Amino acid sequence: MLRRTALSALAATTLLAVATGCSAGAESTAAAKDGTTTVTLALDWTPNTNHTGIYVAQAKGWFKDAGIDLKIVPYGSTAPETLIAAHKADFGISYQEGVTTARAAGQDITSVYAVTQKTDVTVSVRADRTDITSPKDLDGRTYAGFGAAYEKPLLQKVIRNAGGKGDFRQVTLNTSAYAALYAGKADFAMPMPTWEGLEAKLSGKPLKDFQLSDYGFPAIYSTLIASSDQYLKKNPAVARKFLAAVDKGYRYAADHPDQAAGLLIAANKSVLTNTELVKESSRLLAKEYYRSADGSTGTQSAARWKAFADFEYGAGLLVDANGKKLTKAPDTTAFFTDAYLPDAK
Repeated sequence: MLRRTALSALAATTLLAVATGCSAGAESTAAAKDGTTTVTLALDWTPNTNHTGIYVAQAKGWFKDAGIDLKIVPYGSTAPETLIAAHKADFGISYQEGVTTARAAGQDITSVYAVTQKTDVTVSVRADRTDITSPKDLDGRTYAGFGAAYEKPLLQKVIRNAGGKGDFRQVTLNTSAYAALYAGKADFAMPMPTWEGLEAKLSGKPLKDFQLSDYGFPAIYSTLIASSDQYLKKNPAVARKFLAAVDKGYRYAADHPDQAAGLLIAANKSVLTNTELVKESSRLLAKEYYRSADGSTGTQSAARWKAFADFEYGAGLLVDANGKKLTKAPDTTAFFTDAYLPDAK
């Protein structure tokens, strides 16, 4: 469903070179023939329920009403973070680890909207594994992962906080998480409960989940929308109109999950063929993920950004523009902004 790999140290410096070498002063926003403003949004994967609010707003005409001609850029070989930092896309779908790694390395990228308010990843095992009742039971087991640098230190923290040692073997997934578990290729994985977890359940192969927050790991913005400081400073009014339409779309998805799923499917019939999965995912996201505890959508917390960056720094995962490990935890106040949200003052 989603990109699961992180930006490595080498990738971070390479992307910075791309960003600084690709028309740093370029302005991708342009006037369309009908007088609207063209805005580009780069996807992070094939269309899925993390993108529902975008497609709802598009189908309902809310971008057009705001004077915006939205161009959705399909996911390709270039990550959204790269396109944003190189000023080749105005906005893009990203995630907290991706923005943290890129921003720490000096790239021009800032999170402007948190799509999911609840961490959309769990540590999971087969539901019938009665021998695994806590993350501490994962010591000595095999983990099926995606090759991202943050996976091992994250799991070690969770296992140790549960009373274990944090020692386990790793294999890289070349199939879905639940398929690897049921095939006996691994004992645990970190699937997305709003997609892979539901897919497993619908396939008759349910999973047992351990929530990261239950074991002291900081909350993560698993899906967000990012832009660049350059774009935001040059186009503040357009950015606010764009995010107002986006927010309207996700609020609709939170209030009307079945209808929203229908609009998403209608716009992506060739990709979203498992309509039952899409609808179940839409319902779960609406129930638990799109809105924060106070009912807000899109908002972000300074404490959450700092806690995750502190973890990444402590694990030695953050590098500067030259690829050297940071010598102190980064100041994350510029990693995100809520200033362009509809309710911002």
